[in-house]
Amino acid sequence: MSFSKSICFSGHSFTARIFIVLLFSIATLFFTGCTTTEVRTTAFTPLTIEDKNITEERLLDVGVIQFNPGLETTEADEETLVFPELRQAESRYMAVTLADSLQSSLGWGAVRVIPSARTNIDVTVSGRILQSDGESLTVEITVVDSRGQLWFTKEYSENASHYAYDRKHPTEGDAFQGIYNRVANDMLEYRQKLSDQQIVELRTISEMRFARSFSPEAFDRYLHQSEDGIYYLSALPAENDPMLARVRKIRERDYLFVDTLQEYYGTFAKTMEVPYQEWRARSYEEVREMRELKRKARNHTIMGAAAIIGGIAAAGAGGGSAQAAGQVGIGAGGYLIKSAFDRRADAKMHLEALQELGDSMEAEVEPQIVELEDRTVTLTGSVENQYRQWRELLKEIYEAETSSSNNNI
Repeated sequence: MSFSKSICFSGHSFTARIFIVLLFSIATLFFTGCTTTEVRTTAFTPLTIEDKNITEERLLDVGVIQFNPGLETTEADEETLVFPELRQAESRYMAVTLADSLQSSLGWGAVRVIPSARTNIDVTVSGRILQSDGESLTVEITVVDSRGQLWFTKEYSENASHYAYDRKHPTEGDAFQGIYNRVANDMLEYRQKLSDQQIVELRTISEMRFARSFSPEAFDRYLHQSEDGIYYLSALPAENDPMLARVRKIRERDYLFVDTLQEYYGTFAKTMEVPYQEWRARSYEEVREMRELKRKARNHTIMGAAAIIGGIAAAGAGGGSAQAAGQVGIGAGGYLIKSAFDRRADAKMHLEALQELGDSMEAEVEPQIVELEDRTVTLTGSVENQYRQWRELLKEIYEAETSSSNNNI
């Protein structure tokens, strides 16, 4: 009889021990499972400056297309913290910041932010925003020259330091300046490997492609495109070619319009800088807090469910001590799950705060009016649409001038 009681008592103890070990294991997971690493330095990759007196003949013009915002939908995505209104604004801001870094390297000719890919630029830079939440930034950068030759496609990523948003000790420059400097450094390294002949060829191809876009029948014969899409010069027009002279005048007008757009982009970036930095500072804290809330909510849910399961198992074991432990486990599990729901509600509140910040940002960076020398152009649509309309106008001007010239012959 005593032997049988001993076996029964041991069974109860075994169930209770399983329950305790289960709770201890999950508690260990809760307290040690997820940790975050905080960047505690504002040091970033320095910008490489052209260290020799480079001749003008070796300078290539650069066009930085306003970045692709990386939006798969126009709806806000709470999981990835993507807000369409803010991303659209960032696509311009990041292009301007990168253009400033390229210009500061002193290794290029004119560096302009452009609304879309153009045929009369020596080097074109396009970017796509993969992640941007104030805490981290990841962009994909592609650089192509006028030949159609890909220089590189590369992903750049960086985490912001907490001190980048310290209001007591504000730092100069962008929180992710290191990314823009690394892009500029990579581009400069590639350009320095080009020979003088290659650079002259690039500049000439840029001009011929622009000319061909206005008059294919007159300039087609000067370019050859290989099967892999690379352009080569097959001949050159005479320097006194009247059609080339007209194209060059049109090209100068195009530069005038694009240079005027630089004022728009510059004003846009300056207007955006203060509220954007404030948004990123707030977003930095929101993202960290929300991630912590989600982590605790997830762990509380796991612990709560396990505690309830363990409690039910212990309560059904039949012994008084095991049943008491089981009731405690069930009660504790219910409390942990309720706590998890409360924390998720808090996370939802932070998401709504981020959305409000994104909406207010879009209201502060609306397009402006571009003043030209001989007219005023109202930018009512997207910059891309405005530029397309401008190119159509340039083509009309070219055709009118060509027609007038032919009538005078």
